[in-house]
Amino acid sequence: MSFSVSGSRCTSSSCPTVSSSGNAPPAGTRRRTSLRRRGSLHSRTPAAKSFGTTRSSRWRSGSYPTAEPGSAASRTGYVRHRRHPATRRRGGAPMSTRHRVVVIGAGFGGLRVVRGLEDADVDIVVVDAHNFHTFQPLLYQVATAGLDTDDIAYPIRGIFRRQKNATVRVAAVTAIDLERRTVTTTRGEPLVFDTLVGAAGTVSHDFGIPGVTDHTLPLKSVADAVTIRDHVLTTFERATFDDTVGHDLDVVVCGGGPTGVEMAGGLTELYDRVLRKDYPSLPVAAARITLVEAVDQVLSTFDESLGARAEHTLRERGVDVITGVPIAGVDDGVVELDDGRRIEAGTIVWAAGVRAAPVAEMLGVELGKAGRIVVGGDLSVPGHPNVFAIGDIAVDPERPLPQVAQPAIQGGKHVARQIERRLAGERTETFEYTDKGSMATIGRNQAVAELPGGLKLSGPIGWLAWLGLHLVYLMGFRNRLNVLVNWTWNYLTYDRASRLLAPSDD
Repeated sequence: MSFSVSGSRCTSSSCPTVSSSGNAPPAGTRRRTSLRRRGSLHSRTPAAKSFGTTRSSRWRSGSYPTAEPGSAASRTGYVRHRRHPATRRRGGAPMSTRHRVVVIGAGFGGLRVVRGLEDADVDIVVVDAHNFHTFQPLLYQVATAGLDTDDIAYPIRGIFRRQKNATVRVAAVTAIDLERRTVTTTRGEPLVFDTLVGAAGTVSHDFGIPGVTDHTLPLKSVADAVTIRDHVLTTFERATFDDTVGHDLDVVVCGGGPTGVEMAGGLTELYDRVLRKDYPSLPVAAARITLVEAVDQVLSTFDESLGARAEHTLRERGVDVITGVPIAGVDDGVVELDDGRRIEAGTIVWAAGVRAAPVAEMLGVELGKAGRIVVGGDLSVPGHPNVFAIGDIAVDPERPLPQVAQPAIQGGKHVARQIERRLAGERTETFEYTDKGSMATIGRNQAVAELPGGLKLSGPIGWLAWLGLHLVYLMGFRNRLNVLVNWTWNYLTYDRASRLLAPSDD
C-alpha cells in the first residue's frame, strides 16, 4: 500500500483501463467465497421520505439567515449561527445553540477536520459505521498474517476522548437531505447540521467486469483483510486432506497499483517463509502467485524506473507478473484475461480499483468519475457552501488529486480552517495541495519511494524509509509499539504470529 507518503488506498493503476468487468457455497467445495465479508462504510438503504419536521423557506440549503446587507457574513453566505428550529432534544428542550458540524467518516480526512476544530466554537458529530479508525496502508499486512487487526485499528471514541466539542455516533448513513440539512442514520434521530463534511472514502469497484463481485476478495477494510487471511489458511488446511491439490494453493492478485504490489509481495513472503514450513506435506513451492495489471507497468503512477524496479523484484521473488492485459471476467476459481488466457487459482484478490462510498450518491449533487463528489477550489460543493467533501470521495475536475492519504489529511486541515473563517465572516481560501511523495514496499528489504524534489529511493534504504513513515502516521503509541515489535519479530525469525483461524462450524 502506498501511503503517498500514501494511505487511503491508492487505486490500482489499472483502474481506468480495466476492460469490461456471498452466499455460502455447497458443503465440501474448496472455494471459500462464503468467507467474504462486505465492508462498505455506509449502508445503501434508500433515503427516507420525510424527517418529521417542516422548515420554512429561509432554511434552504446554502443560505444562512439574518446576515445584514453588506456585512462580511452576507458576502460569504455564512453567518454566525442561529439554531435551526428543528434542533430540539426529545421533550422539547433546545440543544446547544453553537454551530453544528457533522463529519461523515473517521478516516484520515475526517479525523483532521475534527482535530482542526478542537478549539472552535462549534459542536461536532462524527458518524462512522465502525467504532474504529483503520490505518489502511497496512491492511495487506493483516491479510498476509504479518499484523493483527488491533495493530492497525484505533477506537474512535479514544481518539476524541479529551475533545469536549466532539461526539461520536457509530451508525451507517442511510439518507442525507441538504435542503432540510439532516443526516439520517441507522441509529438515533436524524442529525441536523449547519456544516456537513463528507469524508467517507471509497469502496471496491468492479468496473462492471462479470464475476468480480461474486468470485473475488476485495481489500478495503479490516473485515476484508481478515477474510483473505482466513481464506488462504483454510485453503491450506483443507488441502492437507485432499489427495489432489491442483490450483487450490495458487493466488491471483488483480491490479498492479500499490495495493496489488504490496499484497503480492506479502503473499510471497508468507508462502516461502512460513507456510512452506507449516505444511511440509503440501507442494507449497509449486504454488503460483500471479499479479495481473491492465497497463504496461506496475505502479504506473510512479516514475517508470521505480515501476520497473518493483516488477523486477517481484519476478525475482517468484511472482508471475502479467502487464498490458486487462481482465475480461472472473469465474469460480478462474480469472479470464482479455487475450483469452485463463488463470486458475484458489484465491483471487481484487485490488484493481475503487469508487466513492455510497454516501456520495445520497447528496444529490454532481458526481464525477467513479462516483466522486465534484468540489470547487475551496473543497466545498458548488451551490452548497455549507457542504464540503475531502479525500477519496471528492474530486476537483480542474485539479484532480491522487486517491491516497495525503490529499485527505491536508484537505481535512484545510476544511477545518475554512469553517472557522466562514464563522468569522471571512472568505474561504483555495486548497493548495503539497505533494509529499509516494511509497510502496515489495517485501523484506525492498521498497520504492518517490519523494519531493525528484528524489527516488529503492532497495533497503527505501524500505527503511517506508517503515519509519508508516510508524509515524499510525494512530496511538500502543499501536506503534505493537507494530514495531511485530515487524522486528517477523524480520528476525522469518515467522508470522497472526495466523490464527477463528472457530467455525465447517
